[in-house]
Order: sequence, then structure tokens, then C-alpha cells
Amino acid sequence: MEKPAVTDHDIHPLLANRWSPRAFDSKLVAPEKLAQLFEAARWSASCFNDQPWVFIVATKDDTINYQKMLDCLVPFNVAWAQAAPVLILAIAQKHFKHNGKPNAWGEYDAGQATANLVCQATALGLFAHQMGGFDADKAIATFHIPDTAKPMAAIAIGYAGEVSNLPIDLQEKETTPRVRQPLSSFVFTGDWQQTADFV
Repeated sequence: MEKPAVTDHDIHPLLANRWSPRAFDSKLVAPEKLAQLFEAARWSASCFNDQPWVFIVATKDDTINYQKMLDCLVPFNVAWAQAAPVLILAIAQKHFKHNGKPNAWGEYDAGQATANLVCQATALGLFAHQMGGFDADKAIATFHIPDTAKPMAAIAIGYAGEVSNLPIDLQEKETTPRVRQPLSSFVFTGDWQQTADFV
């Protein structure tokens, strides 16, 4: 299912076509496509080129690790994400590699790397749904994540599936038009809440 953004200004089709479905097909994602996703993440920008991101990946054909990842999601997300063939945990490392000092931009940079990954997924005809609804403490214990790293998001990736396969309460959400706040509400010049002229 496609659900392109209705934009006020032209943007690249890759960005307009990126959206977060919950209806996934069970078709596996080829290993070479998975590698492309993480190659895109690899080339993201980061402070001091520190690259403070880590991704833990579980594919549906790896039943043990997939179940471990699924068990870290909140029940609401399990209801639909269990159809996705790939589940990922995005993690930010808390300290710079070159000097061990706290990295105040690590979470930001991990987010940028994840955005690259998601855009690459869109380019490959895949869909990604990023989730805050997961148990970080359980993920830390399950995957032995050190206290020098922070789980930031879970991500379901796969091909679009049939909306009718979703639980009834989610089917309407899947077909509801996408909306965003106007540029005037967050693009400022000169002072807080002073909308930039060009928007």
C-alpha cells in the first residue's frame, strides 16, 4: 500500500513515499538488501565521525533471536510487528571512542543513521516502522547491552502487507491520511515562535 505525503512544497519522492505502515507481508528480505540498509546507516554523518550507532538485527528465519526481539516489544506493537520479517533495535553509544568522554550528540547521530537506513529501505521498496514502544531494560538484559550504550528505538522492516490482516482497531489507522504540522509552527527566524518569512 502506498501512502505518499501531500506536501505544501516539492520534496524528493523518496521522502514523500516514506511512511510507517503496520501491515507487513511475511516475505523475507534478501540478505543483500539488509546489507544495503546498514551500509546506508554506515555513511551517516556523526560528531567527530565517531559513528556511535549499533544495530541488533533479528530476521524471521532466525526464530530464536526473532522471538527474543519480539518479546522486547510492548503488546500493542507485538500485535502487528510479528508479521514483519525483520526487527531491529537501534542503539546509541554514550561515549566517544577517541577519548572516552560523554558524547552529548550520540543519540542524535544514531537517529541520523537510522533515518539513512529508513530512506534506503524506501528506495529498495521496503517499509520501516520505528517504535518507542519497547522495553529497554528487557532489551538490555536479553541482548547483553552494556551500560555504555542506550537502546533508542525498535524498527520493523519488510514489504507492505494486506491491511485486512491487521487487528480491526488498527485497520482504520492504516488508511487514515497522513498529516503534519505546518512549517510556520516550527521554522523560526530571529526569535522563538517568530515564523520565518519564506514559509
